[in-house]
Amino acid sequence: MTLAFATTPLLGLTDVAVIGRVGDAMALGGLVVGALVFDFVFAVFGFLRAGTTGLTAQALGAGRDREVEAVFLRAALLALAIGLGLVVAEPAIMALGLLVVAPGPGVAEAASAYVFVRMFSAPFALMNYAILGSVLGRGRSGLALALQIVVNGTNIVLSILFGLVLDGGIAGVALGTVCGEAVGCLAGLGVLARGLFAGRMPSRAEVFDRRGFGQMLGVNRDIMIRSFCLLSGFALFTRLGAGLGPVTLAANGLLMNVFMTGSYFLDGLATASEQLAGLAVGGRRRAAFDRTVRLTGLWGVGIGLVLAAIMLLAGEALIDFLTIDPDIRAAARTYLSFAAATPLVGALAFVMDGIYIGATWSRTMRDMMLLSLAVFAALGWGLTPILGNHGLWLAFEVFLGLRGATLLAALPRQRDRTFRADPPTAGAA
Repeated sequence: MTLAFATTPLLGLTDVAVIGRVGDAMALGGLVVGALVFDFVFAVFGFLRAGTTGLTAQALGAGRDREVEAVFLRAALLALAIGLGLVVAEPAIMALGLLVVAPGPGVAEAASAYVFVRMFSAPFALMNYAILGSVLGRGRSGLALALQIVVNGTNIVLSILFGLVLDGGIAGVALGTVCGEAVGCLAGLGVLARGLFAGRMPSRAEVFDRRGFGQMLGVNRDIMIRSFCLLSGFALFTRLGAGLGPVTLAANGLLMNVFMTGSYFLDGLATASEQLAGLAVGGRRRAAFDRTVRLTGLWGVGIGLVLAAIMLLAGEALIDFLTIDPDIRAAARTYLSFAAATPLVGALAFVMDGIYIGATWSRTMRDMMLLSLAVFAALGWGLTPILGNHGLWLAFEVFLGLRGATLLAALPRQRDRTFRADPPTAGAA
């Protein structure tokens, strides 16, 4: 699963590198803002992946094979409806994004071009969330890796072709993403239709079962709020960075891509913990659940340490590769140590998110995220005017660390309630 997620940051790095090689700070800033707007909207609907993984794993652990398939079909229907709605709503979404981030005119123009084209990938991208969630919930990590390679490999090749070779710039990069998501969606649906549904297709009544849909919507609601808060934190980080000038905005964007590169390794571990925790809860196996918590916690800290060391050692070379602008390079080097610390500081948050999603303790996860975001907002607005970008990065580190600490503190009570009571309803915790 780590290998599957590790293909995704290569895509972000490729997009930044394609635009960064142009040497235009406005275009690079536009990519940062445009990607933020797009990712904000899509990450809000990331429950289609996370919720599907947890519910699928629990159904598998309980031996309910037809429910495993019904979970995917419910998620697929939601994905298609939401994706088409996002395409229609693109002008309003972009206008709201520019209002929130408030970039300069040149950056806003580039961001608008990027989001307009890339939003056409919405139905395919959200369907890929449902497909990936179902595959990961079944523990089919090899298949997940293959599908991610198809999506991101196609995306990378076509983004370079359309954006750099054919001189399409930021719109060409977005078009490559649309094509990559479409190809991956077709491949995933083909695999599921031929293999995973054999002899286990649920009836229409089972797919539209009121309790099943209610369970999915309950979990998804809380995960959506949690995702909205997480992306709000990234949006606030970008907004405060934009107020420090286009060079600082672009430098922070480069460093955030460095952070995201490390985070996808941790995402693989978190997704493994989703599947293992879901199996343990569905099968009512407390010892297996406790072992999942211990092992993923230890591995999370270990991976965080390794990633932090790698980023400190290779960070300057990576910055030089991603942009040729000397001012952006200098600014990024100044704050590299903050970016390098993020995988270690945030490791516990990734692991705990996986445990809570797999166990469908969505309400507590939502509440701890709301608390962490409130603290980050207070520190960000308070420290940035005093310490500048140093204060902004410090507030961001506190945000990451607090998320993990609060979830860990709440875990014993949640575990005891789950394993001594009847099987919990979704989101009830």
